Amino acid sequence: MNAAGFPLLSLITWLPLVGGLIILAVRGDEETVASNARWTALWTSLIVFVLSVVLWVRFDPGDPGFQFVETASWLPQWNITYKLGVDGISVLFVLLSTVLTPICILASWDAIKVRVREYMLAFLILETMMVGMFAALDFVVFYMFFEGVLIPMYLIIGIWGGPRRVYAAIKFFLYTLAGSVLMLLALLAMWYQAGTTDIPTLLHTPFPASMQTWLFLAFLASFAVKVPMWPVHTWLPDAHVEAPTAGSVILAGVLLKMGGYGFLRFSLPMLPIASAHLAPLMYALSIIAVVYTSLVAFAQTDMKKLIAYSSVAHMGVVTIGIFTANVQGISGAMFQMLSHGIVSAALFLCVGVVYDRLHTREIARYGGLADRMPAYAFVFMVFTLASVGLPGTSGFVGEFLVLVGAFRVQFWLALLGSLGMILGAAYALWLYRRIIFGRITRDDLRAMLDLSPREIAVFAPLVVLTLWMGVYPASFSSFWDATVGAMVTQHQAALHGPTLLAAVKP
Repeated sequence: MNAAGFPLLSLITWLPLVGGLIILAVRGDEETVASNARWTALWTSLIVFVLSVVLWVRFDPGDPGFQFVETASWLPQWNITYKLGVDGISVLFVLLSTVLTPICILASWDAIKVRVREYMLAFLILETMMVGMFAALDFVVFYMFFEGVLIPMYLIIGIWGGPRRVYAAIKFFLYTLAGSVLMLLALLAMWYQAGTTDIPTLLHTPFPASMQTWLFLAFLASFAVKVPMWPVHTWLPDAHVEAPTAGSVILAGVLLKMGGYGFLRFSLPMLPIASAHLAPLMYALSIIAVVYTSLVAFAQTDMKKLIAYSSVAHMGVVTIGIFTANVQGISGAMFQMLSHGIVSAALFLCVGVVYDRLHTREIARYGGLADRMPAYAFVFMVFTLASVGLPGTSGFVGEFLVLVGAFRVQFWLALLGSLGMILGAAYALWLYRRIIFGRITRDDLRAMLDLSPREIAVFAPLVVLTLWMGVYPASFSSFWDATVGAMVTQHQAALHGPTLLAAVKP
């Protein structure tokens, strides 16, 4: 267990399942069961959030190693243990997961009217899988949580989604599963080579250079789908369009970060030679994603699809930052992932607000909403400007740091990467102008109501976080500075010989 003897991480990880069992235990008429499911899910997710804040407060940012480590014997004959812990890279992703879950449950309060109990249960299971994946310190445990995320998300899209939900859910499932099978093979190869599945041990295991390339490509197959990188991004727009609003929020907010987290946890530190050797490939794929998907976003007529393509472009900036393998680039990638997790999630919630009122996401159907919905116009503006990367918002810091890191690698990489900011400003501001400004020409638009108190409660923490991250970024980046610094030092040492590597090994 951890130093204090209290299994805080296990509690955060497994408590949502306890809430799920309570939901399943309640009997009664349909309305009673639905109401109980909503309140149980909300209170469970809020308690988990409070526990994750305790984790955040007690975390020591100066320690680059893993903290709150919990170990229990699981499969001793195979040298596999149940092991959880967080470092500077994973602790804020745990917090992001626990922040967005209650927001998703609140956002679904009135929107989901059928099979409410099953819906809330799916979200609580999803929260367990997300937190467990970020906290896992054993490769087998990580893999189980990583794959486990698929099941509740598949059900959320496939049951409560739009008209083409089954197609979108199956496409999402097959893409992700196909890549993950190759990661499983890589896991088995590393297990065979190192004799352990313990992640902290594997981080300091020097794998042969010839083996690293194959392992890197196997990881790439899995993580590239999750990010998603071009050309395996095509499942994302379909999944977003068909998913219910809260499904899109958690998909954009947390699930897309699983790929970036995988690159930072496994590919870069465990396979440094292959990461350096294949970095030009990663840059090329990332730049294509940034430019191509930004141009595709211009052509969209559906609000959700436009934001989905913008997510691919933003995550392209993240992968550029990760593979610069310098402190500025990786810090920028971390900041961009957290910022995107909040801003993109909030933009999908903004789409959900007008969809609940008019039941269409066609951009052409809207216009002039500033007259009828001033509070909504303000909230939408904050998140649009953050998505564009306006200084003073969370979106600026990450992109700026990534470009600084890219500039240290090559001028052209920074120049081409910055195209995403220019194109992003164009399509995001066009979308905002089209929906919010202009004249109202339809009666149904004149009848639209502004944000309700519940919707304000959903958006308020996201607005505060977006501005807080933009104005005082050090309060977030300080958590991973030590970990990223140690990772970059070890990466450089691995590239320049085993003697240096031994010197920086903790």
